[in-house]
Amino acid sequence: MDGLNPGVTGESKVMVSEKNTAVAHGSGGVDVFATPAMIGLMENAALNSVQSLLAEGLTTVGTKVDVKHLVATPTGMEVIAKSELVEVDGKRLVFKVEAFDAKDKIGEGLHERFVVDLTKFMEKTNNKG
Repeated sequence: MDGLNPGVTGESKVMVSEKNTAVAHGSGGVDVFATPAMIGLMENAALNSVQSLLAEGLTTVGTKVDVKHLVATPTGMEVIAKSELVEVDGKRLVFKVEAFDAKDKIGEGLHERFVVDLTKFMEKTNNKG
């Protein structure tokens, strides 16, 4: 896990379409970028920032999200999520996350991920049933 140090950044982008609105996600009745879609984009930015720094067979999983959705974004506008690794505590990683459209910062907060061995994680998960 060399290289997993505070300051590592990541980014993820998406175009707002009818597929990622609050109506499509079932999280609201308005055709604007959904809060769950924004959170997913923020998580993806954090994942993107560290995945290449992990040894083969390791990945990260999201465990906690504490974000505010500040401003609505209409369909047809691009949203960019940015992450910065701010804390490393063993396998626990904490990221500052933000999201922006062409006009505004639309979201901000913190996101926590844990480094896991993918094979062991999936074995444990699949043995639940």
